Amino acid sequence: MRGRLRRDLESLLERDPAARSKLEVALCYSGLHALWGHRVNHWLWTRGHTLLARIGSSAVRLVTGVEIHPGAVLGERVFIDHASGVVIGETAVVGDDVTIYQGVTLGGTSLEGGVRHPTIGNRVTIGAGAKILGPITIGDDCRIGANAVVVKSAPSNSVVMGVPGQIIAPKSPREQVCHSDREATLMPDPQGVMVQSLLSRVDELEALLQVHAWTHDAASQEQDFSI
Repeated sequence: MRGRLRRDLESLLERDPAARSKLEVALCYSGLHALWGHRVNHWLWTRGHTLLARIGSSAVRLVTGVEIHPGAVLGERVFIDHASGVVIGETAVVGDDVTIYQGVTLGGTSLEGGVRHPTIGNRVTIGAGAKILGPITIGDDCRIGANAVVVKSAPSNSVVMGVPGQIIAPKSPREQVCHSDREATLMPDPQGVMVQSLLSRVDELEALLQVHAWTHDAASQEQDFSI
């Protein structure tokens, strides 16, 4: 447990350019506090102390603004940035080196028992305000755009954006998580892609009209010569 908490701290220090020291991170980062609190609560939950675990998770939510059910499974070096408003449900599974920004929800869509929440692969980045709902799987190295609502599984190395979430483009595997988490400029622009597609279609239609007009003129001239 102690080693895992230390790795959480070192990972945050490495991946957040605003962090200046381990002491600052340990004292001032509510996302780290929420993660550490969950580690303890999950330990209690898996050993049958469910009431204590739920009390602990409620206390963490009051202090940090992050609600993580103690039954959720969080991997190594998870980074919850800015923290406020993050909700992670009971049967959610989050892989290693995942980055979660503020306002993210890993929620369920069913009142039935069993797995109700998403499974997030390794090295996934989830943008601010994104909602990933239901027992779906997000593959390794995916990027989920800000405010996306994802209700379908996505394969590894995908970029998912929009409402409902759509796979906009494949993404190359990341070499270094700490650098690519900050590469927001690499995210595709769905509006730009749509406009470009419409312009291309307009060009095609104009070309067809020109060919049709030329054919019509040629046919008229041929008819005039025959007369």
